Amino acid sequence: MTATIPPQLPDAIRHWIGGENTDSAHGRTFEVSDPVSNTPYARAAAGGPRDIDRAVAAARAAFPTWSALGSRERATVLNRVADAIERREEQLAAFESYDTGLPITQARGQARRAAENFRYFADVIVALGEEAYRAGRSQLSYVVRTPVGVAGLITPWNTPFMLESWKLAPALAAGCTLVLKPAEWTPLSASLWPEIFDEAGVTPGAVNIVHGIGEEAGQALVDHPDVSLLSFTGSTDTGRHIVRSSAAHLKTVSMELGGKSPVVVFADADLEAALDSVVFGVFSLNGERCTAGSRVLVERPLYEEFTRRLAERAERVRVGPPSEPATEVGALVHPEHYARVLNYVDIGRKEARLVAGGARPDHLPEGNYLQPAVFADVSRDARIFQEEIFGPVAAVAPFDDESEAVGLANATQFGLAAYIWTNDLRRAHRVAHAVESGMVWVNSHNVRDLRTPFGGVKASGLGREGGAHSIDFYTESKIVHIALSEVHTPRFGGGPA
Repeated sequence: MTATIPPQLPDAIRHWIGGENTDSAHGRTFEVSDPVSNTPYARAAAGGPRDIDRAVAAARAAFPTWSALGSRERATVLNRVADAIERREEQLAAFESYDTGLPITQARGQARRAAENFRYFADVIVALGEEAYRAGRSQLSYVVRTPVGVAGLITPWNTPFMLESWKLAPALAAGCTLVLKPAEWTPLSASLWPEIFDEAGVTPGAVNIVHGIGEEAGQALVDHPDVSLLSFTGSTDTGRHIVRSSAAHLKTVSMELGGKSPVVVFADADLEAALDSVVFGVFSLNGERCTAGSRVLVERPLYEEFTRRLAERAERVRVGPPSEPATEVGALVHPEHYARVLNYVDIGRKEARLVAGGARPDHLPEGNYLQPAVFADVSRDARIFQEEIFGPVAAVAPFDDESEAVGLANATQFGLAAYIWTNDLRRAHRVAHAVESGMVWVNSHNVRDLRTPFGGVKASGLGREGGAHSIDFYTESKIVHIALSEVHTPRFGGGPA
């Protein structure tokens, strides 16, 4: 099957360093393929330590100019970035869908979210005040924030443009300059950032983009002594490696890592709403989302009916070419990832009962396509219950009471998100507090409020970003203490010798 080629598709994707497009210092490139045909459509510059050195030097050179701008001036530039993104919404959506396999309707939503991220952090940096503390009439203490310096941003291949904006916007709002290393599987939409930032008037060198393989370009960024902090979104194993590597220079890190989020459905829940939420939460974005509710825990009186109806819905999910508006699940991002997900489906067949999907749809003989899979009667020690699959695969298990539900919800190494469905208000609060996760939604699917902290516990990450928490991450806090009256300090050493 041939993918629908978007207009203005480049045949080469280059670094952007110091405000200029450039090739790798050693001249190497790597192939980039679309997930519908798995054939190369472009070559991207393969960055290494010398390219990271150049990018960090450019960011350091731009730091005095960018960081000296007032918050209102930086906010004005960020709003112009949002305007430039919105003017390219269709092109961005086409690039994202072509490169990642996301359905075009969902890719359009990502473009709008990216623009909103810039507008939101423009508002945050203008409205954010400093803290002040008065100790009677004797002392005033106040806090000032200063940008940390050069930030290293490493982003994943799922919804890449939006997740890049989620890091770019607060870093720039805080006054940092930066080096972005996009995911090597999906570099296409990142190729639009240079013209967007140029158009918006961002200081040349404030944003630098180095493409390349994680073990080379990403590792060089992590190891660079002049990169003050690192924000990473990706797998838990890679996150652990980055934390170990960054310890040598005591870098500040923010790690948004893997998830295996539970959906707890009690028998008194709104069945239709819970079912809609589960189907959307685990199968939208091709199931390639960190907050997917992939472990569905259902109270036993509702279990058989819920599982049957979930399976029926999964069988009817429209799998097809990403460019078609009717498509609900497109092509998985890369042959390696597709093989990994299929391997988990094979594992699941041995561990549980497959009640829907799990195979290539008959009408799609080529490409990385999978009919969404539902496994029932999944035990808590099963690999498909414990390990992040990152694809359109749901594991369903029954529980008998609230205590068992909480135990099952907490029975993995992960703790990113959780979803609770019940009409018992007291129980909703009890379970929300007992579940080990950084974020909980009650009677709701994954609706984000950009003001709230985003992040997980246990193996799902370190730190929080979102709202003022992001500005805190990209700045250093300095506390200034001022005496307002005569100081009475105990006098040491004033007596006779």
